Amino acid sequence: MLSAFLFFLWRCRNISDLMINEQIRDKEIRLVGEGGQQLGIMSSREAMKLAEDAGLDLVKIAPTANPPVCKIVDYGKYKYEQLRREKEARKKQRTVELKEIRLSPNIDTNDLNTKISAARKFLSKGDKVKITLRFRGREMAHMNNSRHILDDIAESLSDIAVVDKPPKVEGRSMTMFLTEKR
Repeated sequence: MLSAFLFFLWRCRNISDLMINEQIRDKEIRLVGEGGQQLGIMSSREAMKLAEDAGLDLVKIAPTANPPVCKIVDYGKYKYEQLRREKEARKKQRTVELKEIRLSPNIDTNDLNTKISAARKFLSKGDKVKITLRFRGREMAHMNNSRHILDDIAESLSDIAVVDKPPKVEGRSMTMFLTEKR
């Protein structure tokens, strides 16, 4: 008897999100059989008895439904399948990173072409690009004259990118955001 109680406590600690077997305290539940067939609405005691007869667990799958939906399954196998599905979904997700390219207002054309090719590479990988034009000292007086550099970059990358946020002055720098065309 003590070992059964300890096993129950162990099961309770390991299960955080799903309620199984004795943890299900609802009066009425909708039961789904091990093959996926609908067994109808019944009391949780009857469902627990059916699960024990099959040698499987009763797992509450949809706790927010009215009445809650429970399924007769092997809990270990069900949890493994669920983890595998989540892992597969995470594999297919792609996080978009923000890459920054810094320039100065007196950049030469060859250096600018190198920066544009780097931006093209980032955009082709699916990342966003933040282009920052930094001003120092006396360059601050001629900020508006340097805007054409960002416009040239946007124009040369217009085949694969769109301007997400137009050039904007923030303190000692002017920034522009580009994203890949869909």
